[in-house]
Amino acid sequence: MLLADVRTAAPRDAAAISRLLAEAIREDYTDLLGEMRVGRLVSAHCSLPRIRAEIEIPGGAPTWLGWLVAADAEGTVVGAVSGGVPFPSEGELYALCTAPAHRRQGVGSALLAAAGTRMRAHGAESQRITLPAERAPGLPFFTHHGFTPLTAVRLGRTL
Repeated sequence: MLLADVRTAAPRDAAAISRLLAEAIREDYTDLLGEMRVGRLVSAHCSLPRIRAEIEIPGGAPTWLGWLVAADAEGTVVGAVSGGVPFPSEGELYALCTAPAHRRQGVGSALLAAAGTRMRAHGAESQRITLPAERAPGLPFFTHHGFTPLTAVRLGRTL
């Protein structure tokens, strides 16, 4: 797959982000957490009105740096990441997902790099993420990128 670009999400991307995030959560966590807990994760994190509102926050703020999307050569959104710098020098990834059919093609790595660049521009020296479960399927991806466990479900790395 040829990744065309990683860019700031536009309002027209909200539905694609919502669908993609829900698909990734269901794919990754249904067997691990069960349908009820996954349903709660999807409800809490994939709401279209919520994502629309997050995209449209005017000007953003260091605690909320917004959504970035990765699109393929045809313009289809195949990945998304959101984050901010909620504490001085600490970036936080709130969500990172890649369409299951596009995994292991550099999409997640490109999104992680772009989020890190944006966070560094706002003073972050490290980056953190909290995963929904100890044996989260994304754990190998994050450890490959230099994240180390801070707790059973919280990882961090130096930017």
